[in-house]
Amino acid sequence: MNIAVIGLGLIGGSICKALKANTFHHIMGIDTDPETVRKALEQGAVDEEINEDRLGEANLTIVALYPVAIVDFIKKNADRFRKGSIVMDICGVKGYIVRNCTPILDEKGVIFIGTHPMAGTEHSGFDYATADLFKNASFIITPSENTPQIAIDLVSTLGACMSFGQVVIATPEQHDSNIAYTSQLAHVVSSAYVKSPSLFRADGFSAGSFLDLTRVAYLNEEMWSSLFMCNKEALLFEINNVINALSEYRDAMANDDIDELRELLRIGTERKAKSMEFYGQERK
Repeated sequence: MNIAVIGLGLIGGSICKALKANTFHHIMGIDTDPETVRKALEQGAVDEEINEDRLGEANLTIVALYPVAIVDFIKKNADRFRKGSIVMDICGVKGYIVRNCTPILDEKGVIFIGTHPMAGTEHSGFDYATADLFKNASFIITPSENTPQIAIDLVSTLGACMSFGQVVIATPEQHDSNIAYTSQLAHVVSSAYVKSPSLFRADGFSAGSFLDLTRVAYLNEEMWSSLFMCNKEALLFEINNVINALSEYRDAMANDDIDELRELLRIGTERKAKSMEFYGQERK
């Protein structure tokens, strides 16, 4: 099968490397940076570079760009995709992408499937792409009501070939609501946390909890600001929940109410314990 990958950054490049390591598919790459393309060819991540005029040769096109750029690319090239082929994106928001891309491609007889590989690092770019980035991670697929089952099965199989640990089928709305809490909120909180003036006075006083909470503050602001804005309503809901919860801790301490503080902490511990049981984790 001919697979075109648009955007050879961390995720797009890792998809290419994973597919080349585990399948016999012919991988065709497109990227605006000639040096990235050179590296991808040199490392065997792609079999050849193509331009947009050759998109019709692909049985499957994987668009690995930022949210707005994905929609722009698909609108611009809607007539170039092969009729009956599959186009999928790998963006971290799904409602915005699916709403804007599905109708355009439906009219052209092209199948669009939204996906989200739940994997990454604090780094970006092809230099950090690896064939095992997706090992044991979740691969979320958000088909529409009219998506053919054979297309869902094909994309699911590709996920298995790239070593994802599980495939999760969800609606775009379910995806965006959950991802606002499990991923996007963590990045917002981490970014806010490092704004403290205490950050550069902590040498010798930091341990695992500090590293855990600050790791994802090191992010690509162009990508993440776009993801946040495309999922604004769901993320604002989660941010407001955190603000309200923090105010309860603040008020308990400001009022010297140790009983209330103890209760807030107890509830937090209890909820964490229940979540670990729910997700089958051991308490640490």
